[in-house]
Amino acid sequence: MSIPTIRKQKIVKNHWKTRLILFGILAVLLILTALFSEQLCPYDPYLQNLANAKAAPSADHIFGTDRYGRDMLSRVIAGSRTSIFSSLILVAVITIFGTVVGVFCGWKGGWVDSLIMRISDIFLAFPGLVFALAAAAVLGGGIQNAMLALAAISWPKYARIARGQTMAQKEATYIQAARLSGCNTGQIIRRHILPNIAGAILVTAMLDIGTMLMELAGLSFLGLGAKPPAAEWGSMMSDTRNLLATHPWVPFAPGIAIFVSVTVFNLLGEAVRDWLDPHSER
Repeated sequence: MSIPTIRKQKIVKNHWKTRLILFGILAVLLILTALFSEQLCPYDPYLQNLANAKAAPSADHIFGTDRYGRDMLSRVIAGSRTSIFSSLILVAVITIFGTVVGVFCGWKGGWVDSLIMRISDIFLAFPGLVFALAAAAVLGGGIQNAMLALAAISWPKYARIARGQTMAQKEATYIQAARLSGCNTGQIIRRHILPNIAGAILVTAMLDIGTMLMELAGLSFLGLGAKPPAAEWGSMMSDTRNLLATHPWVPFAPGIAIFVSVTVFNLLGEAVRDWLDPHSER
């Protein structure tokens, strides 16, 4: 016997709502951990104790200790602030900048639109991580330069989305009605264009958080991001990678943190996408 349509829609609606709440709570917990990392660390993440170096996981040190005797759990928690907040800030910057550029081009059109879009095409022609590696190498190490390198290659995606959405909306009937009612360009964009294109941009940004976290960690792993002894997950994996065969818990600790964080943010992004998708069954 088939499930009635109304009941089926309620089940689907409850399913995506549960996913959205669950992964939203997990993402908030990750952000709160990063925000209060100093208070949550059981030990000083930078305090060296060579007498306890490379200690195996135990009740006192859940993730063990590194070659300098530093508690790995404390370093993973401390590293969450740099890794997670850097990713969030980077996504916020490229989302805002790309959206502003895209809306401007989509609304203005003409040679300005063509020029800026050709510039974005040049950036999109390069493999993202390869361009970021080259840019970070030119700019020098440091998490700020790594973020700048990734921002330079990542904004065109948002500009393309915002431009396409704006061009689709600006000829709509309700926009013509807003013009006739006396709204100026700024009011139309703020009150009508942005609210109607925000969904697609928000979903892209949510899905990009995990990607940027991995790419920042990758640059740090290659020595082009955060530098030791800074507690940053990619840098921690790079600094301890030669212990993988003999003391695997040391590089595994930041690796697990990256895996869990990326998974949570990706699943949250998918839940938000399903929530905002007008064609999904709710």
